[in-house]
Amino acid sequence: MLLSILLFAVGLVCLIKGGDWFVVGASELARRFRLPELLIGATVVSIGTTLPEVMVSTMSALSGHGEIAYGNAIGSCICNVALIAAITIAIRPGTVEPESLKAPVAFFFVSAAIYVVAAYAFRQFSRPLGIIMLLVFVIYMVFNVRQVRKLTANGQGDPEDGGESQGTGMSSGKMIFCLVAGAALIAVGARLLVDNGTRIAEGLGVPESVIALTFVALGTSLPELVTAVTSLIKGHSDLSLGNIIGANIFNLVLVSGLSVTLAPFPVPVTATIAGKNASLVLEIPLMLIVMLILAVPALKKGRLYRSQGIILLLIYAAFCAIQFSL
Repeated sequence: MLLSILLFAVGLVCLIKGGDWFVVGASELARRFRLPELLIGATVVSIGTTLPEVMVSTMSALSGHGEIAYGNAIGSCICNVALIAAITIAIRPGTVEPESLKAPVAFFFVSAAIYVVAAYAFRQFSRPLGIIMLLVFVIYMVFNVRQVRKLTANGQGDPEDGGESQGTGMSSGKMIFCLVAGAALIAVGARLLVDNGTRIAEGLGVPESVIALTFVALGTSLPELVTAVTSLIKGHSDLSLGNIIGANIFNLVLVSGLSVTLAPFPVPVTATIAGKNASLVLEIPLMLIVMLILAVPALKKGRLYRSQGIILLLIYAAFCAIQFSL
């Protein structure tokens, strides 16, 4: 058990460092292709911070542990909002630009609707559904690219930043190393996390879905935490919020879509509440509720409130307590 816990921790470290290196290398590559910085942030960085979830969920599904793939996607969404975003809001609430959030919020709830239909109506995630999820991901990325081009054409972007690679001065060798080593570390970390997370769950008698919804979800969400803390230090609350919502969209349509397409699985039933699947009674509804708590004030009032962050943190604490008591 002790060895499994140690390897689980090593897996988390590999995921964090691998994600960091991959984002650095991919960002430099994007600059060399003369892409605007806005496009880099909206695509490469967002995907980069979601790579741990992609790898963990895909490997879990392929190895027959659909509970981890399923729980990781939902748990990461809840963790991103009720813990990571909540911390930044509770410490430094601020104003946001509602117009820039409308499309991401809409895409999130469209993605969530697909998830809800699969879970409640079909009680399984089939390969055709996975393909639909991936199509939504592609549409979202195309939308982002068009928005960035529109901003750049209107003079609101900063094409100069994306047109030169002078920002980092990184050599080609170092760039390739960051890409290859980052991807390798993410793959190794994901395998360590899945294998040892499963062993820990079995040793403690805790359902795999609980481990996925808590420890694995938190571990794979650490790149988003780093981004959120960096945004907080620089006073960019809107950047942090946008990254959280974007990451949640990726969790639902990229992370879930890829794992379901490769290895379909039924909605797992590892715990019940009042005789019903806990996932359908608690986890999916909570994912939607915390997103509403986060997004509605931002869209209506154009700002984030400290009370929001505190409420979300309390909800997350209660969620974790309930998971381990089921």
